[in-house]
Amino acid sequence: MYSGKANKQYSIQITIGGLIMRKVAIYGKGGIGKSTTTQNTVAGLAELGKKVMVVGCDPKADSTRLLLGGLAQKTVLDTLREEGEDVELDDVLKAGFGGTACVESGGPEPGVGCAGRGIITSINLLEQLGAYDEDKELDYAFYDVLGDVVCGGFAMPIRDGKAEEIYIVVSGEMMAMYAANNICKGIVKFAQAGSVRLGGLICNSRNVDNEAQMIEELAKKLGTQMIHFVPRDNMVQRAEINRKTVIDYDSSHNQADEYRALAKKIHENKMFVIPNPLTIEELEELLVDFGIMN
Repeated sequence: MYSGKANKQYSIQITIGGLIMRKVAIYGKGGIGKSTTTQNTVAGLAELGKKVMVVGCDPKADSTRLLLGGLAQKTVLDTLREEGEDVELDDVLKAGFGGTACVESGGPEPGVGCAGRGIITSINLLEQLGAYDEDKELDYAFYDVLGDVVCGGFAMPIRDGKAEEIYIVVSGEMMAMYAANNICKGIVKFAQAGSVRLGGLICNSRNVDNEAQMIEELAKKLGTQMIHFVPRDNMVQRAEINRKTVIDYDSSHNQADEYRALAKKIHENKMFVIPNPLTIEELEELLVDFGIMN
């Protein structure tokens, strides 16, 4: 096991032909706002002129709907069930806000099979269909991943090197911090044999007391950074009701600027580490220090 006491920073550079594509996975506790954060961040990157593909790795298939204006996109698994093996890239990839390429992996029929297999099947199919080829000129591939690293399927983007740059969405809530710490344990495991690294924590605020300071301290103990604090604002919900990202719905709003700032920080990020997960005792001590468990 990686001791992490001499925490190193690493640079990440993925070259395809003459191009560099950054492969990013967004993890975090279920319900923490991963899909919302991912889509709003991708909208910010699109505004910067970056070409981004988003692969939804959640059976609910809601990882791209804000970028697609609420369009109900047919998932990869649904397409395979209906079309068989005769599938083309345009059948599973749709153009969204700012020219983003949107894919939903989907899941098995209810009560049948493992949802994680959908991620494996989808990414393999995208590779076979040339979604990552040099002529696509992708700057980023984003994977919006369901929940914690709970099984081989959900860990697949980092296990097989499909994603090398990890951001964890967290809040000052106890279970969100537990989940972030557990995800770091998964990153450590897969970092030993590959190039996956943690790029930082994204605090999606829940208006918890001392939230920013607490997540800053958690990041410090993990050996990483809180790359951005996203304040809680009802504009996010209003934009979602209108099936858009905040940048698309009201580009002049302060919350749109928050996502632009997050996108810029990710684009300029050079701090990539193998994290130092906390013990349960250390994590609980941090929570007590900030009054969460008193």
